[in-house]
Amino acid sequence: MNLGDIVQKEQIIPDLRASDRWEAIDEVINHLIATGKIKAEHRDPIAAVVKKRETSMSTGIGFGIGIPHASTDLIYEVVGALGRSKRGVNFDSLDNQPVNLVMLFLVPQGQFQKHLHTLANIAKLLHKKEFRQALEQAQDAAAMHRIICEAPASK
Repeated sequence: MNLGDIVQKEQIIPDLRASDRWEAIDEVINHLIATGKIKAEHRDPIAAVVKKRETSMSTGIGFGIGIPHASTDLIYEVVGALGRSKRGVNFDSLDNQPVNLVMLFLVPQGQFQKHLHTLANIAKLLHKKEFRQALEQAQDAAAMHRIICEAPASK
């Protein structure tokens, strides 16, 4: 599963307002509710599983990337959203640098292989410096979505 399969233009936040990882997670989850990707009544339990996973170890993997993720039985297909912060978010990253790109995704409970495969594909793509820079410099959500869709599929 590639990033373009998970994130549509409506699921991109080109100007994330959050200043830390907890605010970023809430902001992205609220965006998924606003776009109809998750139900409003599922907000708190989904936020709880994402934050529980994040508490065990930060998903700030370095290079300005945060990939908060979790499995939940409240969804039936992989769901995600991408947020971009121009000023950076304190994510307790492995390299102690602020995060500019927050890619939150959720996988249905019990789909462990899909979860790992999705995480690996997203991380591989976001580790490409040219791809990250293109997303960071894109004008708006539509431009960011084009960049995602034009990215070569991970093998």
